[in-house]
Amino acid sequence: MIIETDDFDEAVHFYRDVLGMPEQPAFAPDGEDRVSILHAGIATIELATPTHVRTIDAIENAPTVEGPTLRIALEVADTAQAVAVSKPSGTGILAPPTETPFRTINARVQGPAGWQVTFFQELETLEQRSSRQGFSTDDRRAR
Repeated sequence: MIIETDDFDEAVHFYRDVLGMPEQPAFAPDGEDRVSILHAGIATIELATPTHVRTIDAIENAPTVEGPTLRIALEVADTAQAVAVSKPSGTGILAPPTETPFRTINARVQGPAGWQVTFFQELETLEQRSSRQGFSTDDRRAR
């Protein structure tokens, strides 16, 4: 994922310094040609219909944004702590820590460059979740 931003310093400060993502060496010439590659751990891509996005907005008590949006979701050890750590950098809290029906604690903040950042804390293992009703893969889900 590449986040293009007009305020590079603000974005680097938020993701590297506030959220603690380690920076790795990256190529960029001098001047305004800048890049920072940050290790975000293991990544997943979540594809969701507009209906599902609205469902998650409602569960997280987050504002609904009309039209397609991109949102980064970061797994953290403690959602409340992640929100507290991000607050001094000027991020607005869009949704406070909320326990979800899918056994995570989610919160959403406004990150730099217009991106929404969801922090989520897992409360059960993938194996536990997979055995519960309602959890399946798309190819096995009734339509």
